[in-house]
Amino acid sequence: MKLMDFLDRVSANYEITDHLPTFTSQELAATEHIPGIMVAKPVVVRADEEYYMCVLPACYKIDFDTLKRQVGADEIELADENEMAKLFDDCSLGAEPPFGILYGLLTFMDSSLEDDEYIVFQGGTHEKAIKMNMKDYLRLARPRILSFCYPSL
Repeated sequence: MKLMDFLDRVSANYEITDHLPTFTSQELAATEHIPGIMVAKPVVVRADEEYYMCVLPACYKIDFDTLKRQVGADEIELADENEMAKLFDDCSLGAEPPFGILYGLLTFMDSSLEDDEYIVFQGGTHEKAIKMNMKDYLRLARPRILSFCYPSL
């Protein structure tokens, strides 16, 4: 798996938790007994035929009009399951880690995560969670910080 190889190669400091399968970021938050704001949810979008990874809190949604303006795109939409399977061929569908850099994707992280001490995210499977210090995540993932999401109700 690209993620684990990468994290080990750069001697990243992280913790892995095994758990029963979770299929949404909010389920992961509940299983890990942490607020959804601490779980990084990767969402892949296609903007004018270019793919981007957007990283936001599990309990937030993307404001597509805002993201479109910030990216400078004419059109923006979610990548479909077939596109996701091709982009993340080493991951279970829906368990992609928030490291677009490993898959040739520019990563946008919402500013609402920036001040968190750590984040938790799926480790490429539905049964593994990874906890990582935010400073390490920012250093390794090198996301572009934008403001493009809002809390879910």
